[in-house]
Amino acid sequence: MKRPIDLSIYRLLVAFSSVLLIGSLVGCHSSEGKEERKEKEEAKKADAPATVEVFPLQRGKLSSSLQVPGELVAFRDVDIYAKVSGYIKSLNADVGTEVKQGQLLALAEAPELSAQLSSADSKLKAQEALSIASKANYERILEASKFSGAVSKNDVDQALAKRNADLAQLEAAKSAYREVADLKKYLEIRAPFNGIISARNASTGAYIGPAGKGSEFPLFVLTEQKKLRLVISIPEAYTGYVDLNDQVTFTVKAFPDQKFTGQVKRQAGALDKRLRSERVEVDVINNDKKLLPGMVAEVTVPLPTKNSTFIVPKTAIVNATTGVFVIKVVNGKAEWVPVKRGLEADEKVELFGPLTEGEQLIAKANEEIRDGSPVNTK
Repeated sequence: MKRPIDLSIYRLLVAFSSVLLIGSLVGCHSSEGKEERKEKEEAKKADAPATVEVFPLQRGKLSSSLQVPGELVAFRDVDIYAKVSGYIKSLNADVGTEVKQGQLLALAEAPELSAQLSSADSKLKAQEALSIASKANYERILEASKFSGAVSKNDVDQALAKRNADLAQLEAAKSAYREVADLKKYLEIRAPFNGIISARNASTGAYIGPAGKGSEFPLFVLTEQKKLRLVISIPEAYTGYVDLNDQVTFTVKAFPDQKFTGQVKRQAGALDKRLRSERVEVDVINNDKKLLPGMVAEVTVPLPTKNSTFIVPKTAIVNATTGVFVIKVVNGKAEWVPVKRGLEADEKVELFGPLTEGEQLIAKANEEIRDGSPVNTK
């Protein structure tokens, strides 16, 4: 037989169960409230203006440099050919010979030219005699014509015409003699300027001439070595930064630990249509002849800005899919401004765009700062 539960104990159990149920309900409600508050705080934080660091836009000058390859070529380099036909009688220079302007390099001989010169000389002397005789005859007739009835005026005119004709023939004979004499001078092959013989293609006894087998190759190649041209190509974007008389430095593989200098002396003034670059020539003094024509150089071209431009740190630029922007702060809101980049150096960039000096730009810009969104500055 079951013993009945005491009424007081039963009430106590019911009360305890009620307390546990209420506590669990309160606990659930409390946790739900905490989650809601957390979500509200996060939403409020997301809606709050971002705090950004700004700086005033200022003008300045930026110095950068451009690394381009270049080629050293001779300042002057000529192929020396024979002007007249003949045979090499003697050679006075060979490969590596350093010569002076006007120095005799080779002597040729052409017997037919000597015969032509002798013939021209004989014709000249004969014509000189005729000219002297006609001149003397004219002077006698002119003197006689001063006495009335001694000589007619027609005789005087004929004597004058004969004197003038013989004088013209004398000038023609002189010209023919000079022509042959000048041709004979070309048998002496001389250096047109100071330089070094870099190639020789003839030997003693070889036939030479202005056309035909004797002119297949130049007799000599004369190269000016103490002054060189350094030829470089400046890309289109940087042509505005290079001026005449700018100094450049370069190195060559033969002397990797030594820097050489040169000065910009010539600019093409037009872009190569294929490379989209401008040909620039730099004069290089090479008195010690260490540098050789044909060497490839690594050239450093300084690119200083000519005028004060806007200079900003690289972190202030946003490279978006739609373009390049900086973000300025106007009345507590972000405003994206499209710009164009210029030179870059030391983590700074030259900017061009619709900007005004003194405007506040965000120092560390990114695409999360939307155009028109509110911001707090510090």
